Amino acid sequence: MVYFIGAGPGDPELITIKGQRLIKEADVIIYAGSLVNREVLNGAKENVEIYNSAGMTLEEVLEVMRKAEAEDKTVARVHTGDPSIYGAIREQMDALDEMGIRYEVVPGVSSFVAAAAALKKEFTLPGVSQTVILTRLEGRTEVPEGEQLRSLARHGASMAIFLSVGMIDRVVEELLEGYPPDTPVAVVQKASWPDQKIVIGTLKDIAQKVKNENITKTAQIVVGDFLGNDYELSKLYDKTFSHEFRSAKE
Repeated sequence: MVYFIGAGPGDPELITIKGQRLIKEADVIIYAGSLVNREVLNGAKENVEIYNSAGMTLEEVLEVMRKAEAEDKTVARVHTGDPSIYGAIREQMDALDEMGIRYEVVPGVSSFVAAAAALKKEFTLPGVSQTVILTRLEGRTEVPEGEQLRSLARHGASMAIFLSVGMIDRVVEELLEGYPPDTPVAVVQKASWPDQKIVIGTLKDIAQKVKNENITKTAQIVVGDFLGNDYELSKLYDKTFSHEFRSAKE
């Protein structure tokens, strides 16, 4: 059995209880060493086989899984954040299907929600935005037509941008196609790690601020008016608003 486990954004306490248990029970661990906090593997069996996939090809990862299955061993395939977001797990799962190897996916805390937590902000503020766009800037990996930042920016929604801080000038250029220049922006590097760093600005000045802090990778860019202070109060707790669990009060 192979378990794809979301290890969370960095803080080893932000992995799920289930994910932590499976890591402790695993006979073989394959973890994304370039991003996953090695402390997440604390508590693993003394004789566990550990592989760092940062330097491995897809074929090499699959061969470790195939060999483990043949030896009746349990594999923990540990990805950063939540494996469903830029985790490249579909190609692994499809290959396991072909080999007849069973697997399960255990979700984790993504860096975009860890960034919001670090900023103490809410992506979906009433009267501001009820939509969150998760995306990335086109680089060596292309994005489908219509999903370029400049197109998505025209929605004015809350946005979390992955894998793009090293191209911050291009990010800002494209965002300005839809958002006003004074739109608030925050960059959170290594959200939830001990050396977490936060930079706050607007589309007018965020690029230079990021450069001044020498942030070039492992960072979330979040943009939108949800970072501001103007919003409507939620109907959920409004005393004049009734719903299934509460009647309106005068």
